[in-house]
Amino acid sequence: MDRNDHLAEFTHPASLPEKAQQTLLQDAATRDRTTARRLCLLRILWFERYLTRTGLVARVEGILGKGCFGGAAWEDTFYRDIRVVKQALRAAGYELTYSRSRSRLGYYLRGQPGLHPELARVLDGSIAEVDGAQIAIVRRLKATDRFRQGFSISDTASQAVAFRLRQREPGLTPAEARRLSRAYGRK
Repeated sequence: MDRNDHLAEFTHPASLPEKAQQTLLQDAATRDRTTARRLCLLRILWFERYLTRTGLVARVEGILGKGCFGGAAWEDTFYRDIRVVKQALRAAGYELTYSRSRSRLGYYLRGQPGLHPELARVLDGSIAEVDGAQIAIVRRLKATDRFRQGFSISDTASQAVAFRLRQREPGLTPAEARRLSRAYGRK
């Protein structure tokens, strides 16, 4: 066994606690923009399918900030990142591919449902809680009032997520928690 084999065996993810790995990965993402972009792409693609390059770039920029893929060569950066994300998924037994079908255009995980089962459960639960009488009331509101109400709900949810994040990770600043809460809302 050579030195690289020993290193691979020593650092194999199965031998390390999941929470410790996540903490180090989050630290790496804050220090290294490339790692952060790739981690964002991986998380987005894990939960949702059929997202185009434009959609993925917009989501990652929404989390990390406009221009995080660089300037004029942003497309090259995106494709390098996607290549690494594909390799990571392949190592975990998944295949990221691209559909050119008009009905389902974009990146998806072959053999996986359109939404991650966890996200599908959350959405199903949300749909089950819809109250027809409340929908009728909302339909009678002016568009500006509906917008204000939606914004208020979204803002409140984001504040609640930020609060929970700070409870779980006391080292987060309020600004970091708000940024992360907005990132979770876009997934």
